[in-house]
Amino acid sequence: MKRADLLDRLRQTPRWDVLVIGGGATGLGCAVDAASRGYSTLLLEAHDFAKGTSSRSTKLVHGGVRYLAQGRIGLVHEALAERAILLANAPHLVHPQRFVVPLYRQWDRLQLGVGLAAYDWLAGTHSLGASRPLSVDETRRALPGVREDGLVGGIAYMDARFDDARLAITLMRTVLDLGGLALNRLPVTGLRHEGRHIVGVDAQDAESGEAFALSARVVVNAAGVWADAIRRLDDPTSTAQLNPSQGVHIVLDRDFLPGNAALLVPRTDDGRVLFIIPWQGKLLLGTTDTPRPDIPLEPRPLDGEVDFILSTAARYLRRKPKRSDIRSQFAGLRPLIGGSGNTSSLSREHVIQVAPSGLVSVAGGKWTTYRRMGEEIIDQAAAVAGLPARPCRTRSLILHGSPASPSEDVFGTDRAAADALPGAGRRLHPALSLSEAEVRFAAREEQARDVEDVLARRHRALFMDATAAIETAPAVATILAEELGWDAKRTREMTEAFHRLAEGFR
Repeated sequence: MKRADLLDRLRQTPRWDVLVIGGGATGLGCAVDAASRGYSTLLLEAHDFAKGTSSRSTKLVHGGVRYLAQGRIGLVHEALAERAILLANAPHLVHPQRFVVPLYRQWDRLQLGVGLAAYDWLAGTHSLGASRPLSVDETRRALPGVREDGLVGGIAYMDARFDDARLAITLMRTVLDLGGLALNRLPVTGLRHEGRHIVGVDAQDAESGEAFALSARVVVNAAGVWADAIRRLDDPTSTAQLNPSQGVHIVLDRDFLPGNAALLVPRTDDGRVLFIIPWQGKLLLGTTDTPRPDIPLEPRPLDGEVDFILSTAARYLRRKPKRSDIRSQFAGLRPLIGGSGNTSSLSREHVIQVAPSGLVSVAGGKWTTYRRMGEEIIDQAAAVAGLPARPCRTRSLILHGSPASPSEDVFGTDRAAADALPGAGRRLHPALSLSEAEVRFAAREEQARDVEDVLARRHRALFMDATAAIETAPAVATILAEELGWDAKRTREMTEAFHRLAEGFR
């Protein structure tokens, strides 16, 4: 999958049925859906697949317990149905996860029990197991490391966890498997009009500077938190639809909460929930909800957000985490719809808008419902373009690399191909599972173009242990230099650029 070959195909295709802007969860879901229906499909990503929000989630495929408390029954029901589809279609990336809510007041047992019973009921035939009350001893065993002072029991329920960035890479490869084309490092610089109607886009290869004038029967704006900027390329008078919110996560060593269960804090001081989830051999804690007036490509956690997570976790863990215990910290921006002020009250549901020009834009949404969003958006886009009506196929579409049975190996059926490359089994750092062969595979088959692509999204080192990622960067750069033809100067520049980025994660 050489970039030169992908660009050749781009040059040789005079017109696309569907052109998608944005390589996050929503854009990739649209591209998979369109390509699976047999429409000629092109996806353009300005940076890297899941570079923004889509690699910075809480790693949950879930109905959303807090949305149930807010009365968003339809959103919860739809998300639980989509959870079942993802578990079936990507069993190497999505896995059932047991959650336990430790209780320190008897009243909470009744209140949460009723809510989780409703959660079970909404899951229906898609249930992963009924919620149930736990005694004090059962809660201690399920959550070794939980604060025991005042503990009166717990409640256990089931949901699912996943690897967000790896799912994005899997979707990109699924687009290619289906005959579509997806390219990173190709930002859209303008929209092409004939009269008042959009007929394509202008784009530029960020690596070579080559400009492309691309034709399409319909253009889908799935640029996430940057969707308003694309809408303004079409109509400079467009009003903003999105009110971004920043969510922060921190990562700790697993020994703060050994065991396989995740811990849910049902209500934090700001009215949200807090998750403490076993992930990649570490613990992921989050998240916050802070209004963000700007939209930086690389948002940073605020000191107050990190302190909030640490102080909240300290109320529930026997060993209180400190800043010095943080292995990685990161922020993502949610594309919340409308409103102002308290972003925690804004909607995660999505809105599809068709402009007079024919531009199809989507705002809002979340990973769990990405497939359903893609289905609805392509239904709309096909109607706008006058494409032949074809049914959605993604409900039962097995994604690239999916094995016949559940697996914890994110490579799935690609494992043999990855391990056939030089350096299989040669780990690049004692704290990481990343091998030399996996770096080569990322460059050859997964469109990794720099050190960050490998250490942040093809492998999750940057999000698990920023210091280990920094220490591994020179070795990764050396391997990429062999694979991508870098000279010594570029190899050094790529290593230094990653170091500067990673400093913000620790």
